[in-house]
Amino acid sequence: MGWVSTNLGRVRLVIARCSVDYVGRLTAHLPLATRLVLMKADGSVSIHADDRAFKPLNWMNPPCSVREEAYTEHDAIAKWTVTHGKSGEQLILTIFEILHDHKHELGADPGLQKDGVEAHLQELLAEHITTLGEGYRLVRREFPTAIGPVDILCKDADGGTVAVEIKRRGEIDGVEQLTRYLELLNRDPLLAPVKGVFAAQEIKPQARVLAHDRGIETLTLDYNALRGIELDGTLF
Repeated sequence: MGWVSTNLGRVRLVIARCSVDYVGRLTAHLPLATRLVLMKADGSVSIHADDRAFKPLNWMNPPCSVREEAYTEHDAIAKWTVTHGKSGEQLILTIFEILHDHKHELGADPGLQKDGVEAHLQELLAEHITTLGEGYRLVRREFPTAIGPVDILCKDADGGTVAVEIKRRGEIDGVEQLTRYLELLNRDPLLAPVKGVFAAQEIKPQARVLAHDRGIETLTLDYNALRGIELDGTLF
């Protein structure tokens, strides 16, 4: 008999000798090797090697379930099937040996604390909200969501909701962060549709490309201009 793991607020770290198969619109195979399997409390599962920093070899975004069952073919000991709750795509781990298996309670995360410049940029952009465009008006700074506060929530000239993420240096991880906020905010019928603006003093080319690919606008901020020297933000 197999059983389904929901993780229930815990992070589970597993180091195992395993092979991995992704089955869905695309297929992929990772041959037998020792890997780190990270099961996060948000329901995501990712497979990591020791040579890619934070980037996983393969992963399944939430919502998903994990079915663990005995499996004895080809000297394996278990099979874990991760199934996405919406698409039905699967990540299948064939386990040959478990070297470490532990669950951790991490508790509530206070979120990323911005440095002084980022915090001041947020304050200044809120004060000069029309830097985003004529007719914009501020709704709230630090608008709360289940995964952390959105830097600025505002309305555009047409009354549409806009979420703004502010960084001193705009990189891909900042775009990913804003993408997660937008996914949550667009579930709220009182706010949807919500569009995003990624604002920073400097935006890396890769981050700009990713943002535009996801329909997110980018804004280059001039810190001195916002402080009143010369207002010169440019929306692309």
